[in-house]
Amino acid sequence: MLTKTQAQDTRRIAAATLHAFLVDALRACGLAEADAATVAGAMLEADLTGSDAHGVFRLAGYVRQLKRGAMNPTPSIRVLERGPATALVDGDRGMGHVVMTYAANLAVELARTAGVGAGAIYATIPLRDGMVGIYGAASSVNHMAPWGGSEPLLGTNPIAVAIPAGNEPAVVLDIATSLASNGAIRTHELEGKPMPQGWVQNRKDGSPITDPRRINEGTYLPMGGYKGSGLSIVIGLLAGSLNRAAFGRDIRDFAAPAGGDGNVGQFVIALDVARFMPLDAFKAEVDRHIRDLVSSRRLRGGDDIRVPGMGRAARRAERERNGVPLHRTVLAQVDEVAKSLDIVPLSARA
Repeated sequence: MLTKTQAQDTRRIAAATLHAFLVDALRACGLAEADAATVAGAMLEADLTGSDAHGVFRLAGYVRQLKRGAMNPTPSIRVLERGPATALVDGDRGMGHVVMTYAANLAVELARTAGVGAGAIYATIPLRDGMVGIYGAASSVNHMAPWGGSEPLLGTNPIAVAIPAGNEPAVVLDIATSLASNGAIRTHELEGKPMPQGWVQNRKDGSPITDPRRINEGTYLPMGGYKGSGLSIVIGLLAGSLNRAAFGRDIRDFAAPAGGDGNVGQFVIALDVARFMPLDAFKAEVDRHIRDLVSSRRLRGGDDIRVPGMGRAARRAERERNGVPLHRTVLAQVDEVAKSLDIVPLSARA
């Protein structure tokens, strides 16, 4: 729900309009029609479900990377190695959305025959086939220091788990290992809003940084203290080192000038539920547990009890009805991108 002030600073854009604009922008950067639609669909999904920092907000950065050659608009995706339940995919510096869609389909294919499949994709894609998805990524830039340190050697390395349900929304946990995601911090920077204390610490003395213009002076703080730091390390080793991709000091900032291979690593595990129990029976069990949890006794004055994925489903339904809310600064930014690409601005389409 938007506050009155937030509503005044935002404009609602219909999902179909936003998708068409994104396709046009990506096509103008050299992507094939099908690949542009894949990327646009993933970005729109982020905006619809409330992961605003991964939707149209990212377009300007993607266009810069495509224009300077950091990302390949026409990748030749290859399977380097394949086993009964695993595959190692080389994305040829393609946009992650395109490479991960390819890998997702491969992971599902592997899971159908072996019960489990590993590749690189968002966790929710295996849901379509009645499977559990587990996803992790070694971020393309290091913003966190190891617990107790001051040198940024860790990314906000996200992890996501998606579990199919029956009549209830699927259980979808999608989190960064930092207390605040990079997208949330960059949104504060773009909108000129101070950050809460505890998101970023000064590299020299550990004092809190709340001015988003000073984030390069600090490191992001992990969620849960040493636990978040440890989880970031584990995810980075699995998504990076195990994939022959970069981790730690080997990470080259995605936003840095071109030169060398970014070599970003990601992984997904797809588990075929039917190998463990009938899918319908599992979904019924998940539904039962969800209802038990959300109907359990609340603390006096506390918020409603929610299971991961419920808020996502509610936001998607609301935004499909009323449009995606875009802050005026984001809309102005993407209109500038449209101008540079010689396509119709988003604000002129709404």
